[in-house]
Amino acid sequence: MNNRYSRHIMLPDIGCEGQTKLSQARVLVVGVGGLGSPISLYLTAAGVGHIGIIDNDVVSHSNLQRQVLYHEADVGKDKVHCAYTHLHSISSHTSFNIYPTRLDSNNAASIITDYDIVVDGCDNADTRYTIDDVCALQGKPYVYGAINEYCGQVSVFDARYNWRYSQLYPDRTHAISQPDIINGVVATLPGIIGTIQATEVIKLITGVGDSLIQKLFMIDIRTMESNTINFKELL
Repeated sequence: MNNRYSRHIMLPDIGCEGQTKLSQARVLVVGVGGLGSPISLYLTAAGVGHIGIIDNDVVSHSNLQRQVLYHEADVGKDKVHCAYTHLHSISSHTSFNIYPTRLDSNNAASIITDYDIVVDGCDNADTRYTIDDVCALQGKPYVYGAINEYCGQVSVFDARYNWRYSQLYPDRTHAISQPDIINGVVATLPGIIGTIQATEVIKLITGVGDSLIQKLFMIDIRTMESNTINFKELL
């Protein structure tokens, strides 16, 4: 184990103690599509001890352009079962719970209660508000990410720090009522945003650095210009 995670252990801010924290952590990834693919891949490789993956979708040909967790042979199969197969092959040290369903107001509380951190790999406002509500009630951090065409954003919501998704986007009724529109996305963007989300999870678990709590990171990959808005003084 020390050899496998030696590049982590040699970092003074992580070391054996931080790697042990990763091995003991329980993280739920909601959605294993464009964002969920790099999130789950990197959390598994990093040595997170227990990962839950929830998704009710099947792999389609159009997913393969950006959802790097899947292979052509997976088309037509349940995403969570394919995800489990590929992730388990990366690390037998990580245990997985798979939920072939959609996270909603009926099951969210009972599922999220088993995890320390929830990571958002979904693509709809309804699920995000549900995650936000349950994480606030249970006092757990919610690592948020979103993408559209060439732009993406990441934040870490935590009601204990007076910072929630519903504060960043307060008009819940309007957001949920909007029709589903399928927009294009450049293949690499989910990898960039999902990897940043996975990094925020690792930081939260190990205590390394400053998290994106009360901040919003944004990037436009057409220009590679990024900006981080600090909301701390506004809350």
